[in-house]
Amino acid sequence: MGKGDKKSRRGKINNGSYGKRRPKKASKSYVTSEEKSKK
Repeated sequence: MGKGDKKSRRGKINNGSYGKRRPKKASKSYVTSEEKSKK
């Protein structure tokens, strides 16, 4: 578990890769403007 570990977040940052531990976009659950206007 460290810089060389490809499965850990720190290892992915060091390696410059993405995956389950380090997604490219942080998944946020949000309500779209269309759904807000309907209510």
